[in-house]
Amino acid sequence: QVQPVESGGGLVQAGGSLSLSCAASGRPLSSFVVGWFRQTSGKERELVAAISRGSYATYYADSVKGRFTISRDDSNKTVVLKMDSLKSEDAAVYYCAASSRVRLPITGAEYAYWGQGTQVTVSS
Repeated sequence: QVQPVESGGGLVQAGGSLSLSCAASGRPLSSFVVGWFRQTSGKERELVAAISRGSYATYYADSVKGRFTISRDDSNKTVVLKMDSLKSEDAAVYYCAASSRVRLPITGAEYAYWGQGTQVTVSS
């Protein structure tokens, strides 16, 4: 089992950058596919980005392509979501999740392990 823990959320101006980090207790994140989801009030949780074991493959939602980058930091045993050119619509609670699936899962139901979330606020 693994328990993801997010950090790095906060307030940033539109156009700015922010990095979120996902660490874990229990088994290492390197054993799992890791995804970053976000959710705003009244909306379904959506997958923003995901990364395979070994970083062989990544997925990005169309809304963040070219602006967000997901990567593994093996030395720190974390998965980082680097967010650039932030827009007001990026404001949300961001969740790190881990999946035991082999391929890159893109639905929340395929991720069994979830963090508590970290708030990202974008001011205009």
